[in-house]
Amino acid sequence: MKENTQEHKSDKLHTISEFRREAGIPLVLARRLIIWGEVKTIKVLDGTLRVTETEVLRAKELLKNPFKKAHLYLKALGPGLITGASDDDPSGIGTYSSVGAQFGLAILWTAFWLLPIMIAVQEVCARIGIVTNRGLAGVLQKHYRRNIVMGAVVLLIVANVANIGADIGAMAASLKMLVGINFYLAAIFFAVVIVVVEIFVRYHVYVKFLKWLTISVFAYVVTGIIIKPDWIDIARHTFIPHIQLNETFIFALVAIFGTSITPYLFFWQASEEVEENKMLQKNIRDGNVSQDDKMVTDGMRGRIFRMRTDVYSGMILANIVFFFIVLTTAQVLFKNGITNIGSAEGAALALRPLAGNYAYLLFAVGIIGTGLLAIPVLAGSGAYALAEVMKWREGLELKFSRAKGFYLVIAFSVIIGLALNFFHINPIAALYYAAYLNGIIALPLLIVIMVIGNDEKIMGEETHPGWVKFFGWLAVTFMAAAVLTTLILLIK
Repeated sequence: MKENTQEHKSDKLHTISEFRREAGIPLVLARRLIIWGEVKTIKVLDGTLRVTETEVLRAKELLKNPFKKAHLYLKALGPGLITGASDDDPSGIGTYSSVGAQFGLAILWTAFWLLPIMIAVQEVCARIGIVTNRGLAGVLQKHYRRNIVMGAVVLLIVANVANIGADIGAMAASLKMLVGINFYLAAIFFAVVIVVVEIFVRYHVYVKFLKWLTISVFAYVVTGIIIKPDWIDIARHTFIPHIQLNETFIFALVAIFGTSITPYLFFWQASEEVEENKMLQKNIRDGNVSQDDKMVTDGMRGRIFRMRTDVYSGMILANIVFFFIVLTTAQVLFKNGITNIGSAEGAALALRPLAGNYAYLLFAVGIIGTGLLAIPVLAGSGAYALAEVMKWREGLELKFSRAKGFYLVIAFSVIIGLALNFFHINPIAALYYAAYLNGIIALPLLIVIMVIGNDEKIMGEETHPGWVKFFGWLAVTFMAAAVLTTLILLIK
């Protein structure tokens, strides 16, 4: 990767940060371009790496193609992108569709105002995983009673299984709408594919598959553009909060919160940061990362810098999709008097006569793509949490024979979720309430991770930055107020 310094005495040298600014790219992509060998560096007398002006110009030329730039940027991202995209799973799509149809644009502001809260919460979880090199359940167990942690994990797995059942049902129903296949055959097909791939494909290969599936969420952005909304009206409802002090509206707010800032994302984010570190250390041991590359990739600060770009990208993507789903259903369904949508595929069917076949097709295909992305995350987050509490071997990079308990939790989670669709238990009908319960479960977990993330004994110098503290505790305050308000309104 390095070249002789003598050859570049007359060539202006840039630090990696300067190179990033000159090229107009995020730091995570600048670092990855160096690691991949796309950009060469030299080592100067103080031992740091520099990029020559010639290499900067060459990188700019490489990045002129927007598709190439987007490809490289996506390739540079990791767990944060997958976490964000999986937040918009079919059950989430069903919740967003339901509130969009029920309240129209009056609920659209939540997408904009929740964004900094979502980013702060996921940064806390990722930071805990990076600093402690443990999953969230492992950290919780070290500082809290085992029975309390086990209770939280059991609630997590129960909620995840219900979501998996809803997601498989939505995917099967969407495939049936598109090609006429039998619903139950489609459900079995999706369940088998997901279990086989998650268990028998190693993490470093599997994670690439998950990253490319994130493209499926853009179906909802395209759908929102196709229906040609009134963008001035949209802007007004986006930035100005509108709150109705009634039980139905407050319930919807908690459901949105429980769908957007959901407990399974907390556990998945922390565990995948640990997986990323395992991959890095393995590459270093195998000689796939040179000592010079370690200067770019290694170290706590370097990992946190990369994590931030990753987490921000994932959460922004999640909120853009959330925004466009509410926008689409509000403009097409609410305005036409269709205010009761019970599922994601129900929203797709309702769109067809009002917004055309393209909008319907994109909405339905998006359900399948996001389900394939989200179900492995749902099953995996529960498996990581239970494995840490039970002190089993865990990790998607391990073979089945070395982590049987971990992989069996994944398999059973998917199988039980599949079974819900056969026993006439309609998980989608209860989805709205599951999202509300997720919001309630998230509240104590949020308090705990905010406390852990600010504990110097655990986090050392990497405690919460000021803005993370503000938005993290704001999330706790907002959730507590919303839950308390619904209880008061129910009593009345």
